[in-house]
Amino acid sequence: MAETLLITGASTGIGAATARLAAVAGYDLAIHYRKDIAGAERVAQDAKDAGVRAKLFQADVADPTQITSMFAGIDTTFGTLTALVNNAGIVDLAAPVTELSHARLKRMFDVNVIGAMLVAKEAVLRMQRAGKGAIVNVGSVASRTGSANEYVDYAASKAAIDTFTKGLAEEVAVQNIRVNCLRPGITDTEIHAKGGAPDRAQRLAHKIPMQRAGTATEIARSILFLLSDEASYITGATLDVSGGR
Repeated sequence: MAETLLITGASTGIGAATARLAAVAGYDLAIHYRKDIAGAERVAQDAKDAGVRAKLFQADVADPTQITSMFAGIDTTFGTLTALVNNAGIVDLAAPVTELSHARLKRMFDVNVIGAMLVAKEAVLRMQRAGKGAIVNVGSVASRTGSANEYVDYAASKAAIDTFTKGLAEEVAVQNIRVNCLRPGITDTEIHAKGGAPDRAQRLAHKIPMQRAGTATEIARSILFLLSDEASYITGATLDVSGGR
């Protein structure tokens, strides 16, 4: 029987690339999106073309009620869940800390931290019943660079994911559930445009030792490795996929 994988934020970017590679690897897919249904439908169709089951689930992960409804739908559709890529996240316009509002900070942490933790909680409950599981939390190298004068709030939210990964991994290791964090560096995806800087990946490429931004597919390959049995003795780890930065 195929493994069932939930990917949050799977309509574009790293989430979409991960879904497409996972489908080729044989995972049945629960494809989460918040707004971009057209992108999510394209990903689902590609997955079905690869010969696996794929179902769309719409939810705002900042709302715990919507998270609960999403998992109820996953239970009904697939019956089990053994893998999670906790990828949904947001960024805001570049700004120094002195310009950050309470509303912006609350939304950032509601989505990037609390939402991710609640999604992982629901996934773990199902993995405990299944007797196994693998989780990859998508963090960011911003958690150690700080993103001064741009995205300190985003960086702080991703630092919380680093710590959450380590703590959860130690809680569930004895239950045959692995939890790791994949920290992308500058990657050429749509997230930069959402942060008001569509050319950011190209503009900052000179700061990366490899002198280029990563691609969503390169990040996705590493996520699939951490999910796979090839990483069977890896848990509580944080892997930087960042071109050396």
